Amino acid sequence: MTALTTDRATPARDGERYSHPVAATAKIYAGSLVVLNATGYAAPGSTATGLIAAGRAEAQVDNSAGADGALSVEVSTGVFRFVNEGDITRAHIGDSAYITDDQTVTAVTTGRSVAGTITDVDASGVWVKIG
Repeated sequence: MTALTTDRATPARDGERYSHPVAATAKIYAGSLVVLNATGYAAPGSTATGLIAAGRAEAQVDNSAGADGALSVEVSTGVFRFVNEGDITRAHIGDSAYITDDQTVTAVTTGRSVAGTITDVDASGVWVKIG
């Protein structure tokens, strides 16, 4: 490629909403923590390494009978409250939260992927910034 010699209409996104193709046999529930697996397909959050937190699902998508990418899921980035596995306290604010499943986060790092940064902890759960 060469440098510009004229104005360019550069496409943009808002950086808060994305659509990702869903992994084969995956069912993603609205409001759940969505990850990208090793091949880049969206899946429900789970205890595993190598996953990338993508955001919160905006609607349920059932690709349980489909191939990789047969359906897509809309996800939002931002700060969301997830279930506390019970080990995250206010002392963890600013630290990473780790994925247990599609609604639960923990402070335990072993065998888990990062969900995002803990921004608050209250009686109802853990507020995690994703994206």
